Amino acid sequence: MGKNMTIQTEYHKLYPDLIKRMKLIVGEKGVLFDEGLENYARDEAPHSHNDLPEAVIFPRDTLEIAGILELANAELVPVTPRGAGTGLSGGAVPIYGGIVLSLEKMRRILEIDEENFCATAQAGAVLSKFCEEIDKHRLYYPLYPGEMSATIGGNVATNAGGMRAVKYGVTRNFVMGLKAVLPSGEIISTGGKYVKSSTGYDLTQLLTGSEGTLAIISEVTLRLINPPGSREILLIPFNSLSEAIRCVPIILKERILPVSIEFMEADILGLVKDYTGNEFPIPGYPAYLMLMIEVDNYDEFGSISERISEICLKNGAVDTYVPGSERAKRRLLETREKFYPTLQHRGMLDLADVVVPRSKIADFVEEVKQISRNYGIPVIAYGHAGDGNVHLHPLGPNIASASVIQDLQSEIYQAGIKMGGTISGEHGIGADKRKYMPLAVSPESIDLMKRVKKAFDPNNILNPGKVL
Repeated sequence: MGKNMTIQTEYHKLYPDLIKRMKLIVGEKGVLFDEGLENYARDEAPHSHNDLPEAVIFPRDTLEIAGILELANAELVPVTPRGAGTGLSGGAVPIYGGIVLSLEKMRRILEIDEENFCATAQAGAVLSKFCEEIDKHRLYYPLYPGEMSATIGGNVATNAGGMRAVKYGVTRNFVMGLKAVLPSGEIISTGGKYVKSSTGYDLTQLLTGSEGTLAIISEVTLRLINPPGSREILLIPFNSLSEAIRCVPIILKERILPVSIEFMEADILGLVKDYTGNEFPIPGYPAYLMLMIEVDNYDEFGSISERISEICLKNGAVDTYVPGSERAKRRLLETREKFYPTLQHRGMLDLADVVVPRSKIADFVEEVKQISRNYGIPVIAYGHAGDGNVHLHPLGPNIASASVIQDLQSEIYQAGIKMGGTISGEHGIGADKRKYMPLAVSPESIDLMKRVKKAFDPNNILNPGKVL
């Protein structure tokens, strides 16, 4: 296992007796190998290829996953784990065929532990249902990756982020423990209900964000907190994005910690208006910050919003806007949530979620715009100003060749890297970004990742063709 080590990609096909043995593990209805395979051939990436699996397996618990993996590993059949298929990097696409291991039947919430502020769920539990259940116990899971139909296991596998990362961080900050299955069929448990540990290597954190390439996560224990009193919104327009971004570190230095700080420009708001017909409040400005703030009461919000408004008005803001009702607040949040569907409708050629230091967002967006002008392909930018995560969407009729789009994306990624960033802040690498990994990660680090992969998965059956 030296430099430039290769990973095996020669696999065997499923055959009737092997399918029969798998049915003995998951039941007759637990195997799909004829009609309906196309529903498991892609994810939500804009240009995801349709790669049909040979079969879809639906385990109901950890032991059934173990039985399937043991067979697949012995027979050298590739296995692609899948949650809800909401990923944006081709991570759940079975590019080598074989088996899609769908966790959609593993949706049980196994325990809500009020005393230890945590909950354990099967990996296929849907985020929206999970949040509904813990809310009944007056507990709160604060992360919002933007897609509530996603699964808990998918969020952990990709280390999902979202709009609330300024205050709460990303998924790995809430993962306390995992149950996972190795390709050999061995079952491991990592972490637990305790809040700190210095006991050996942290396998919980290693598996979090590994995109199903090292083991298949079957159960997750997540940290919970007390629910906030209320969540309020503050919208602030600026004459330029650079002025808006300049305010972010000043706000944070004042020991004000919003849940989120989003930035957006006039171009995306115009597209959303054309698509939905919804008018944006205080329209007509080049750039905006939208802040979400959690408070115990509205008087507290009044004090905080006054401080934020004062900072921003001293640094280029032209106005401030507070939604006057829950309906107005909801409409404003819905406008933000419509960004991605609008761009899907408009015609995305690709997408990126580059992350750069917060102070570099405006410089990076301006560099991206120059790159887009050079290619004659418009690129829409918006994202999370509080954590430096910039979402980028090249648009246009699908006339540009794949190589041109790849060149465009490569220049965008290199611009982000030169500013101290990297190629993915929250979507993961999957199949779509792996060709750009050498831009962001040294050969020595990639080689080490391959050795870690080899130690967990010597036959490379787990989600092959992803990340590395």
